[in-house]
Formats: sequence, C-alpha cells, structure tokens
Amino acid sequence: MADSSNNIVNLRDLSAELLEKAATVKHGRATHSFRAVPGGHLTQVLLTLKAGKNLSDHENPGEALLHVLQGTVQVTVGEDAIEVKEDEHAVVPQQRHGLVAVEDSAVLLTVVRDLS
Repeated sequence: MADSSNNIVNLRDLSAELLEKAATVKHGRATHSFRAVPGGHLTQVLLTLKAGKNLSDHENPGEALLHVLQGTVQVTVGEDAIEVKEDEHAVVPQQRHGLVAVEDSAVLLTVVRDLS
C-alpha cells in the first residue's frame, strides 16, 4: 500500500481495504487523508462508500475536486443530482452539497482549504 521511503500509495489497494472496512460499519464509509505538508492547505481524502450510503449535506470547506476511482456516485445539491462515474472528474459545488454512492465507490477528493 504505502511505501514510506518515497511516499507512494497504491490507491486501488487502499480503496479495496477501505471498502472492506466500510462494509463493517453502520454508516458504510471509510476514509484516509493525505497531506503534502503537515498543517498545509492542500488535503486529499480517499473516501469509500458502500452502495446506497451517503455523505450527508455539508458546506464546501474550500476549492474542491472529485475524481471517481471506482463505482458511480451522485453529487447532490438540494433536489438536483449530478452522476459521476468511474474515471470521471468533477468540480465540487461551492454550496451545500452531499454525496450518494450508486454502487460501491471510491473517490479521491482534493481540497484547498479556504484561508479567509
């Protein structure tokens, strides 16, 4: 998974591990966070969700991009939903939004925190 000598992480392997973990918890999700610099503004989160599980509505903490590594998810904004499939990339809305897994999914969320 992670090679501590050069900080390489196999996202496919880590996603599989996290999906196994997500299957054991009620909320059906598991995450792993990465930071390039401790205390820095850039964060990546590998988020796995079992089919039908969600990340409830929340505010965007800054500029964010979503890359679906496996599965299909819906980004929800109010009553609207945008479907994002494996190998697709989307800008996360700058408003209250949520995420629903259409099928078992792994997404890589990249966030630059708002400094204001």
